[in-house]
Amino acid sequence: MKVLVVGSGGREHAIVWKIAQSSRVEKIYCAPGNGGISQLAECVPIGAMEFEKLADFAEKEAIDLTVIGMDDPLVGGVVDVFEARGLRVFGPRKNAAILEGSKAFSKDLMKKYNIPTAAYETFDSAQEALNYLETASMPIVLKADGLALGKGVLICRDLDEAREGVKELMEDKKFGSAGEKIVVEEFMTGREVSVLSFVDGKTIKIMTSAQDHKRAGDGDTGLNTGGMGTFSPSPFYTEEVDEFCRKYIYQTTVDAMAKEGREFKGIIFFGLMLTEKGPRVLEYNARFGDPETQVVLPRMKNDIVDVFEACVDGRLDEIQLEFEDNAAVCVVLASDGYPVHYEKGFPISGLDQFPGDDGCYVFHAGTKFAEDGKTFLTNGGRVLGVTALGKDLRSARENAYKAAERISFANKYMRHDIGKAIDEA
Repeated sequence: MKVLVVGSGGREHAIVWKIAQSSRVEKIYCAPGNGGISQLAECVPIGAMEFEKLADFAEKEAIDLTVIGMDDPLVGGVVDVFEARGLRVFGPRKNAAILEGSKAFSKDLMKKYNIPTAAYETFDSAQEALNYLETASMPIVLKADGLALGKGVLICRDLDEAREGVKELMEDKKFGSAGEKIVVEEFMTGREVSVLSFVDGKTIKIMTSAQDHKRAGDGDTGLNTGGMGTFSPSPFYTEEVDEFCRKYIYQTTVDAMAKEGREFKGIIFFGLMLTEKGPRVLEYNARFGDPETQVVLPRMKNDIVDVFEACVDGRLDEIQLEFEDNAAVCVVLASDGYPVHYEKGFPISGLDQFPGDDGCYVFHAGTKFAEDGKTFLTNGGRVLGVTALGKDLRSARENAYKAAERISFANKYMRHDIGKAIDEA
């Protein structure tokens, strides 16, 4: 069969890599793809938001299945466009992708169906938000309602920071229209855990857990980023936590969306906070996480195409998800200055050593080929995700950092404490 993947980052590289392992697939396309993806798939110069062009391509090439990797096209309704033409596509429709597309919607859904989350208020007026903050407890969290590349969340320690945050989101429009409405949320403390799941509208199958590192600097300092590294499984996601989430969060969310007339088929990413009072939902995403995908899929035993198709056809209950009894760590190599200002276009060396036979992989997030068609150049803030497997988290972490040192480019930057939390488990 022929498969088209839509997206251009490290997540899409990991998805393409996993699809390439399926004996059922003879040809993979990726739109628009990147330098690393081009080694496994034919990259097509169509943007992720060019829905009609993507559907035209899928029809012309007789694509059997399209997999949408990114949030923007899902929230924008790309699945609806494909389905209207009778094309098979993996991902939620527009009315279901709102689970990620609107923080206010997801918070209201959780409140209505008693899904545990932080207390909150929603505002579409900056002045009303400021008035509310005058009597609110600090610290407090401000969230842009819409999509903001994973960066539209501000943790404000005091009233002055909160006022400035409202100005940044709603008046200065730092994240554009995403900040026209904001959610003001109770600040929760605890361990953050990411749990990905496959959903077919009624059945949900949970993947292995992971833990992301959002801040740019060591010790969780600096600005929020798209993610500087991750590890799987999380030692903090215990059997007790899993049991609680299965009882009160996972299936409840799928059933809630169905009751609202928003049948969800695709990936639900649960961002959880493990508080003293039990697990709480921080956020939902309507697609694979990045870079969580880069540690979850290398541990997955299943043919992913079988799982995708089971979701599309509403027969996920027939699938038994299986994961290796090992661990994975991903260290992101970024351009110094990310996520604000950074230079790109630098040659990357050391990639010819991957993949080796040591369980290490490099997933390209922001790369392109030089004019010679052979040399990879940096082409983004997050450049590469170096993923290593190991018998446990400590060995996987050691392997990942050893592998990361084998790659070099001008202005290379990485955190040195990815997975350090495992020492406290």
